[in-house]
Amino acid sequence: MDLGISGRRAAVAAASQGLGFGVAAALAAEGVHVAICGRHRETIDAAAERIGSGAVAIVADVSTPDGAAGFVRDARAALGGVDILVPNAGGPPPGNFVSTTVDQYLDAFELNCRSAIAMCYEAVPAMREQQWGRVVAITSIAVRQPIAHLILSNTARAALTGFLKTLATEVARDGVTVNSLLPGLHATQRLTALNDDAGLDSLAAGIPARVLGDAADFGQVAAFLCSEHARFVTGTATPVDGGAYAGLL
Repeated sequence: MDLGISGRRAAVAAASQGLGFGVAAALAAEGVHVAICGRHRETIDAAAERIGSGAVAIVADVSTPDGAAGFVRDARAALGGVDILVPNAGGPPPGNFVSTTVDQYLDAFELNCRSAIAMCYEAVPAMREQQWGRVVAITSIAVRQPIAHLILSNTARAALTGFLKTLATEVARDGVTVNSLLPGLHATQRLTALNDDAGLDSLAAGIPARVLGDAADFGQVAAFLCSEHARFVTGTATPVDGGAYAGLL
């Protein structure tokens, strides 16, 4: 299927590996001009080389609003514009109510809420002017079903989801769609580094699909949401978790 986005320009945050890389690679395969970022020159250059198709590597730290907005500005300068924005960032430290201080929530909101909002403020106005744009944020299944010992992530990502839903309703008439994807457990480098084979098998056994997700498959879902075919899909928060989310809605 031709997604109708060849020649578009995308800024994909935190894409040196994992799900961000999967999304960037899937978009590049569709003919999208992609700019990706990471904190370290060596790793982000290596990721851009793996993606090919002239992917642009930008060193940026998107854990703060200033760094996140700066990435979008640099991507716009490198590509001549940004039609597709994929906000993404790692998660805050684990913890529960007892072990987490009030001040820690500020850092979590900077990382997983305000930084993504800053990217939208930098990219969306131009999308509205040209009457075409796509925002596909990578959040977490914790938005629908809070994960134990991840109170910071559960809280900050839920707040971002509220912002994205509100933004979607405000810009829909301008040809801009705003959606988010809620990944469950995927066999990313981070997950495989934290678990041996037995641990990974145990995690997969807890998923109805009985397998861990694949970053490349996740990228294909994101690419579809960026496509012309998905122009009537906006304001959604879609689990990509092999059926692990247990709720009805």
